[in-house]
Amino acid sequence: MDAEFWVIQVFNGISYGALLFLLAGGLSLIFGVMRIVNLSHGSYFMLGGYVALTVIWTTDSWVLAIPVAALTVAVVGLVMERVFLRPLGFDPLRQVLLTVGFAFLFQQGALDIWGGDSLDISPPEFLTESVVIGGVYFPLYRAFMIGVALAIGVTIWLTMEKTRMGAMVRAAVDDSEMARGVGIDTSLVSMFIFALGAFLAALGGVIGGAFLGVYPGLDFEILPIAFAVVIIGGMGSLGGAAVGSLIVGLADNFGKALFPEVSYFTLYAPMVLILALKPTGLFGRE
Repeated sequence: MDAEFWVIQVFNGISYGALLFLLAGGLSLIFGVMRIVNLSHGSYFMLGGYVALTVIWTTDSWVLAIPVAALTVAVVGLVMERVFLRPLGFDPLRQVLLTVGFAFLFQQGALDIWGGDSLDISPPEFLTESVVIGGVYFPLYRAFMIGVALAIGVTIWLTMEKTRMGAMVRAAVDDSEMARGVGIDTSLVSMFIFALGAFLAALGGVIGGAFLGVYPGLDFEILPIAFAVVIIGGMGSLGGAAVGSLIVGLADNFGKALFPEVSYFTLYAPMVLILALKPTGLFGRE
């Protein structure tokens, strides 16, 4: 195997990790703030792709489809949190049952509305080309995915570290009871985080639809991988989600390229190792 093989596999692994970051970053924050294991989070990813396809079919605009799909699914997540999850309180069993029920509901709805065929989201033509660097071809679309994840990650980090809302979120993650005691509206924080998580997952669904496709069942395929990222990085940690996404993206890509027969083992082996050595994750709090 020459150097070109390794460079391409690393690039592909990082680009896949960038997509996973969009999905897992919101999932990690939702658990960190609200202590909700949202098993319908993969549905936001799938619905983002379907809404984007509908916008593209209607307006023939891929650029418009990105914000419309992400905002639409953010509203769906907001309604789900306010109307259904909020009245349940902090009962984990009820939360799990409700979010699983919504996951099946969204999957059946997608099947009824858009059919069972696998559909592809076609990006603009210039993003389907490749650039040659040092004799190696790099697909522009994968570079675009990395750029979007970097921009989103930096924006969220600045928001969390430099704004009043970010300070409120960090306080809610560290100790929600103490945050309420000092006057922070944790209900507002939870609403913001849940909508943000749905927004990021839908954004990932739009961007990932170009090479993963969009189909009923995509939600349940992508969700375990998102949980692997969160477990590795640590619940509630944005930096942990970024590092976990890179680890899982690279492990998945190299596993499929080098050991296709045991690719699932190479994908989840880092998660098992982290659980054995540091159950809270690399950046999780004890």
